[in-house]
Amino acid sequence: MKPGMSLMKHYLQFKDLRAEEYAYLFERTAIIKKRFKNYEKYQPLADRTLAMIFEKASTRTRVSFEAGMYQMGGSVVHLTTGDSQLGRAEPIEDSARVISRMVDLVMIRTYEHSKLERFAAHSRVPVINGLTNEYHPCQILADIFTFIEQRGGIQGKVVAWVGDGNNMANTWLQAADTLGFTLHVSTPSGYEIDAQVAGVSNPDCLKTFKRPVDACRGAHLVTTDVWTSMGYEAENEARMKAFADWCVDRPMMAAAQPDALFMHCLPAHRGEEVEAEVIDGPQSVVWDEAENRMHVQKALMEYLLLGRIG
Repeated sequence: MKPGMSLMKHYLQFKDLRAEEYAYLFERTAIIKKRFKNYEKYQPLADRTLAMIFEKASTRTRVSFEAGMYQMGGSVVHLTTGDSQLGRAEPIEDSARVISRMVDLVMIRTYEHSKLERFAAHSRVPVINGLTNEYHPCQILADIFTFIEQRGGIQGKVVAWVGDGNNMANTWLQAADTLGFTLHVSTPSGYEIDAQVAGVSNPDCLKTFKRPVDACRGAHLVTTDVWTSMGYEAENEARMKAFADWCVDRPMMAAAQPDALFMHCLPAHRGEEVEAEVIDGPQSVVWDEAENRMHVQKALMEYLLLGRIG
């Protein structure tokens, strides 16, 4: 039976859930990951189907959701722009009405966030944001779980974002506002983070810096992303020039806390947004971070479909 509309939750932005819900999700993620590592069968989503709609291609998003859903006992329908008519031959609202009558959960990875919102508004089942131009909540969910796993709670800590004020930066800002930590941001001129897009309630959680090394000073986590996100390829040459001084290097990591971690949502371009010595160095946890996408998404799907367990 599908949940009633009053009980149903979507996950379109990080701020869609409360801090106490995240605490629960991180606890569940740890349990689910431990079962996975111990080869314990755990399939609470048997007979449930996830539809994955990709307008933006992805390796990690597809593998993490698809493998995760199968491991939880469910099945997956994979749609690309060549397979679906999302917003072209058929209005998004009609696609949502039809698809959500046939599956239990929908994940969409697309361009404009408004397209995701329109689909969710007419869906009978929970919708998850697999990435839009504005937000990437599942990635930040994985990043924060990785930090907790490595260093304990993130409340009161400092996260440094170096690079583009993009969907990752917007979502980090929402996370800082929701979970009570501070976000240091350094971007080139013209590529600043737009706090209005994030829509945070506490502006004090954001501090901006002109020099990236200053943003990293005292940080517990330093993180970045590619200089040119998918959909902005036409700007690549201009961005390469603008971002030349925003490569996370060893001096930036040295300015951070001695036990600071480095994260990157991948794919990475060594020598551009990060030095090889950093991403492949001892402070980097990018491979744990990548794996944890699957584990946090399993906990998220369980929560959206079944509510709290126990």
